[in-house]
Amino acid sequence: MLLGLAGSTTLQAQDTYVPYDPDIYRLIDRYQILYGNQPINNETQRLHPAVRPYGRQDVAQLAEISARNAQSRVDQFNTEYLLNDNWNYTNQENNTSARPILNTFYKNRTDFYHYEGRDFIVRVSPVLHFEFGNDNQSDGLRYTNTRGVQVEGMIDERLGFYTYIAETQAKFPEYVVRRFKQENVVPHEGWWKRFKGDGFDFLQARGYLNYNLTKHVEIQLGHDRHFIGNGYRSLLLSDYAPPAFFLKLNTQVWRIQYMNLFQELTAEYRRLSQDVLFDKKYMAFHRLGVQVTDNFDLGISETVIFGRRKGRFELQYLNPIIFYRSIEQAIGSEDNVTLAADFRWNIWNRVQLYGQLMLDEFLLKEVKAGNGWWANKQAGQLGAKYINAFGLDNLDLQGEVNIIRPYTYQHLDNFRNYQHFNQPLAHPTGANLYELIGVVRYQPIPRLNLTGKAIYTKYGQDEYSATDTINWGGNVNLPYTKRPSDYGHKIAQGNTTNQIHLDFTASFQLRHNVFIDLKQIIRRTDAEINSGDLNTAYSSVSFRWNIPQRLHEF
Repeated sequence: MLLGLAGSTTLQAQDTYVPYDPDIYRLIDRYQILYGNQPINNETQRLHPAVRPYGRQDVAQLAEISARNAQSRVDQFNTEYLLNDNWNYTNQENNTSARPILNTFYKNRTDFYHYEGRDFIVRVSPVLHFEFGNDNQSDGLRYTNTRGVQVEGMIDERLGFYTYIAETQAKFPEYVVRRFKQENVVPHEGWWKRFKGDGFDFLQARGYLNYNLTKHVEIQLGHDRHFIGNGYRSLLLSDYAPPAFFLKLNTQVWRIQYMNLFQELTAEYRRLSQDVLFDKKYMAFHRLGVQVTDNFDLGISETVIFGRRKGRFELQYLNPIIFYRSIEQAIGSEDNVTLAADFRWNIWNRVQLYGQLMLDEFLLKEVKAGNGWWANKQAGQLGAKYINAFGLDNLDLQGEVNIIRPYTYQHLDNFRNYQHFNQPLAHPTGANLYELIGVVRYQPIPRLNLTGKAIYTKYGQDEYSATDTINWGGNVNLPYTKRPSDYGHKIAQGNTTNQIHLDFTASFQLRHNVFIDLKQIIRRTDAEINSGDLNTAYSSVSFRWNIPQRLHEF
């Protein structure tokens, strides 16, 4: 079937995806809220904001709508940025360089090198991130040194490709090192090695191929991250864990988007003196998204995580439209299945309400009893975004609440719990928490972005002794069989901890995708069972070129 479709002459041009950068995606979401219900070329907007990353073609289409409506200098600048960044999918960009370097490099304002022929397009850009800082709990300079390259393009207007590779040496502030000691991995990364004492050295690589099977169905094969939801956090699938190998099918017809995602994950990362093959496990995920109206989207999804002896994949989960729970029951109910729903509601082209509900396990009788049964494992999110708040152009506000019950995402072993490479696949703290997030973003002039964040988290840590660990339900890597009891559980139980994470960042764009950041982080952590001074103040300055900020918000 695939060979036959590949030989078809009626396929539509297929795009690559906008690399996931929360700052850039914030711009896209802003204009989707403002103008996303407006058609272009008599077609409804194809962008489904809950499934990220977004296709470049969809973003270019939204930018064209924004270009017709932009009023302020800042919005005109942002719209031009999106048009130029996706220049090969629009004819409205203003991207020609006045003085190319050696008449070869930077012929346009976005790409270090590009070539555009009748059957082939390629874009090549360097990747650099130099950050220098100091925190009150570490000795010596803290820094990040990343160098790399990204290449993307298209062949025959059908096959999209993207690859990114970078090497990093870093010395992180102490609160990040504490997280490393907890999980034995560098946050967001896979394999690592030591560098100059307390530093880390690691390689980052992502890449995929993208192809249209039919006019409405595309297939993607690669190694990357995914994010599901409209919030600052995702309770379903976030970008916290390292990239993973995946196969994705996207089907989009009328107001319906149906996405199938199959991933190969690492069940457990063990640092040994010799090379070993890490144990594998798998995830199958599907989500049905419906644009009920121009302003209201609803999604329902299902996830199953499973492992088999010798890494065998359960072929029955390849059925793209079957109910996973029925398969799990039919083969012996050994796997970890979750159900979820999400929504997004744009109001007056100014406000967005959004949320998620995830059910790991649910028994109505036990919920009504209110006795804290351990297996009532659910997570919920509710949030809002306010664009051009209080009539002030380019002042955007966001507030979000996340609640996750104890033992959510845990299972019997690492082959079925909700983690990859020892790191949570959803919320970075795991579970057993309340969280309040507030974000203020202001762009007073086109090239300057000011962002303030306040993240308050009340969560329960496990309790440790010389001989045992009491599992209170927060660490997704622990089996739920280590719980102390079956009843009496409540959110933030155990070593109850209150944490506030404050971040103020001023980011100035020197030229396209070249940024200077000034950042101040203040963290205050207060635990019932005190383990010393956990308060942090971290100041830094960074230079970024074609790479997002490196955020450690846990």
